[in-house]
Amino acid sequence: MSVPNPANPLDHVLRGDTSGELLDPEVHARQYSYVRKAHETELVEDYVELIADLIDAKGEARAVELAQRMGVTQATVGKMIRRMAEAGLVTSEPYRSIFLTDAGKNMAAQSRDRHIVVLRFLRAIGVSEATARKDAEGVEHHVSAETIDIMRRFADASERAAGE
Repeated sequence: MSVPNPANPLDHVLRGDTSGELLDPEVHARQYSYVRKAHETELVEDYVELIADLIDAKGEARAVELAQRMGVTQATVGKMIRRMAEAGLVTSEPYRSIFLTDAGKNMAAQSRDRHIVVLRFLRAIGVSEATARKDAEGVEHHVSAETIDIMRRFADASERAAGE
């Protein structure tokens, strides 16, 4: 199979073959659907990952620190905590620490793993540390398991080669 011309401005919507035809509408719609689903969960994933990070680093996660680290108000954090509690991801009481449920811990672990893989991959291809950290924060939510696996293998190989 030949590789499409990367200079083609329609490359992102063309079929993978050499026909030059646009993607089938159903395929195109699935791509947008995947992105919309990722947008729905990314904020929740960011919160549970940060809660897990704070618990691991400091022994507890408090709303005031979540607000500081997320750059939002405590009222915004409160709304999100209620939303996550309704979804069965956290437990909390007013003026107390926030705890992850088993479902929250699982989501946090998966999100953290994707985040670390993307960060390692970006570093391996030469992206600066500051940019890699910023970009990894968003990319982690929008890549498939297949892409994560390839990024992981690439980062592993790059780190092994650097150690030789």
